[in-house]
Amino acid sequence: MKKAVVLLSGGLDSVTTLALAKSQGYECYAVSFSYGQRHCAELNAAKKIADHYKVAEHKVINIDLGEIGGSALTDNSIDVPKEETQGIPVTYVPARNTIFLSFALGYAEVLQANDIFIGVNAVDYSGYPDCRPEFIQAFQKMARLATKAGVEAEDEAEQVTIHTPLIDITKAQIIRMGTDLGVDYSLTVSCYDADSQGRACGKCDSCRLRRAGFGVAGVADPTIYRQNSG
Repeated sequence: MKKAVVLLSGGLDSVTTLALAKSQGYECYAVSFSYGQRHCAELNAAKKIADHYKVAEHKVINIDLGEIGGSALTDNSIDVPKEETQGIPVTYVPARNTIFLSFALGYAEVLQANDIFIGVNAVDYSGYPDCRPEFIQAFQKMARLATKAGVEAEDEAEQVTIHTPLIDITKAQIIRMGTDLGVDYSLTVSCYDADSQGRACGKCDSCRLRRAGFGVAGVADPTIYRQNSG
């Protein structure tokens, strides 16, 4: 069985990606990050999801990106916007996917795994530059230059491949895919501003995209929203 490292945030996209990797026969090693985010609801969800899918191993890596700041997700002095904004929003965490993928790459190298799965999406997303195909292609090229396996590989099958199965489909299509794979979306949290009980605000970009996705997909939304979510 081939090994794969799967980035698992605890949100809708990452659980769909994990379910897809499992369905393709991979032995999955999940990695999540405690990066100084403003709440731990998604991280708690990731732990439940990892248990549910009986992954081979689930690592939670501590990185304090709050020391850098610059994002509403890591700096409590910056409010999470509750209306649609133009351009790259303040919920963008500087270099987050570059950092996360770098840790995943190191983990994969230790495991002698050639496959890394990440649930980035460039269609229904908040405008983050590190969710674009161009970024993933550039990172994969770098990964093949920067690792022992990449340098010593005799053919492309032995090179690191970054899998982004959701990158060019809509949120509704992701939800339909996950539903077909038997994903229990009640395990997930996708809110930028969830409360201590894991209830979603219903108003941030992530909540709006999630709610709209379930509506278009024609699938019941299992998200627990706060009473004043609108």
